[in-house]
Amino acid sequence: MIIDWFDAGAKRFSDLTCIVDGGRQLSYREVLAMTRRIAHAILATAGERAKIGLYSPNCVPALVAALGIFRSGAVYVPLNARDAVEDNAWFLDFAECELLFVHSCFAAHVTRLRELAPPLRQIVCLDRDLPGAASLEQWSAAYPAAPVAVRRGSDEVAIIKSTGGTTGRPKGVLQTHRVLETMYRTIEECMPPRKPPVHLVVAPFTHAAGAIAYPLMAHGARHILFDRADPQRILDAIERDRVTYLFLPPTVIYRLLAHSDVRQRDLSSLEYFVYAAAPMSVEKLREALEVFGPVMAQCFGKAEAPMVCTFLSREEHLVGDDPRTVRRLASAGRRTAHTDVAVMDDEGRLLAPGERGEVVVRGDLVMAGYYKNPAASDEAGKYGWHHTGDIGFLDEDGYLYIVDRKRDMIISGGFNVYPSEIEQVLWSHAAVQDCAVIGVPDDDWGEAVKAVIELKPGMRASEAELMALCRERLGGVKAPKSIEFWDELPRSSVGKVLKRDIRARFWAGRERMV
Repeated sequence: MIIDWFDAGAKRFSDLTCIVDGGRQLSYREVLAMTRRIAHAILATAGERAKIGLYSPNCVPALVAALGIFRSGAVYVPLNARDAVEDNAWFLDFAECELLFVHSCFAAHVTRLRELAPPLRQIVCLDRDLPGAASLEQWSAAYPAAPVAVRRGSDEVAIIKSTGGTTGRPKGVLQTHRVLETMYRTIEECMPPRKPPVHLVVAPFTHAAGAIAYPLMAHGARHILFDRADPQRILDAIERDRVTYLFLPPTVIYRLLAHSDVRQRDLSSLEYFVYAAAPMSVEKLREALEVFGPVMAQCFGKAEAPMVCTFLSREEHLVGDDPRTVRRLASAGRRTAHTDVAVMDDEGRLLAPGERGEVVVRGDLVMAGYYKNPAASDEAGKYGWHHTGDIGFLDEDGYLYIVDRKRDMIISGGFNVYPSEIEQVLWSHAAVQDCAVIGVPDDDWGEAVKAVIELKPGMRASEAELMALCRERLGGVKAPKSIEFWDELPRSSVGKVLKRDIRARFWAGRERMV
């Protein structure tokens, strides 16, 4: 079971600090007792195998509650704290959640959640009492801190994870204990700790940051929780707390690199600075290696095959000047030990190195299926492989290159145009903080290539300048036909640029296959 990773740490490092959130911190011994009480309370009030939601920003009681859910053997349903309340209520109803742990910052939504999610029988507030919702501490106080006898098999469902709903309503990914155990083993193998780690949790722990947190608990990690990605606070924490592990999406790394004093900070404690969730600019990756040192590491995965299908190690980032090794900075790394990775065409044929097709994976990291959606499960598992929806290719050395999402490909004048190739060129400009390339309606081309740019604070660039850069590097077909500058690009709760929201501004009243 997943909780075994925490219990291994609690046995070996009981007096070490486990979780820190502002002025509050808990030791492994304290967290062990709290999670046992929560597990007993879940079993007494919701019963075995209940589905339990968690709706909270990063904070101590939320992480303790998640561990309590795992200990009880219930099914954990994490929600995106930054999603609309209606979207989260829909997923609670869809997943048939009976119990919800909610943070008081969402107190105004409790009545609405009850209305929109009829299966909810009880709501517990993580950090204080609310009308009709006892605090987590009060709710669990009467239950013992005795061991919990529940055990779950490796093929039983541990988590129902939302796919995020990038093309309509989200699907519910069934992650079993086997899937998560495989992920945790792979993370340990790829990023082995040398001593009790210090893990700065900035991204939501309900997503990739949590995937790193749980296996590190077996090694006595201290987890410092932030509820938002503030570059100044992140740099202060690395320096002050001697952070060794950090995961961030590329867009937040760009903000760190643009911070005025990042090069004056002592960042030498970092051992693994992991980036994932979206493609990263090669130019900015080179800059990150200069600023943070030889600590960058990349992984590629999906909710359906989480986090570590491929891995680009710290050592593989040290490419020197050989063009054969330099190019791998644009890759997502090579397959990990427990997951097979290939590229497939639409007829189910595996493709040779250099040929583009859909990235497919198989192994114990792959989900059990989609909740209440057997047709989608069968479609995703065609030909015995899980289909990721990403277009890519493998090189002769086994490095995987993600070209783009299938739905993001632009067909302009009969040519297939992959936005990520154009975005790499735009990211290389000194004034560009972040960008998104999309197809917009065009009577002549069908779709015209358009770039939306977020500039670094205080810096300037013109449309003509950036279009000329793209034409020089890519030619006329792939170069954007127009460029807009926005103050800020829309992003998801895990930092991904939301291209669907950008497209919506240009496709209103028009149809596009996504």
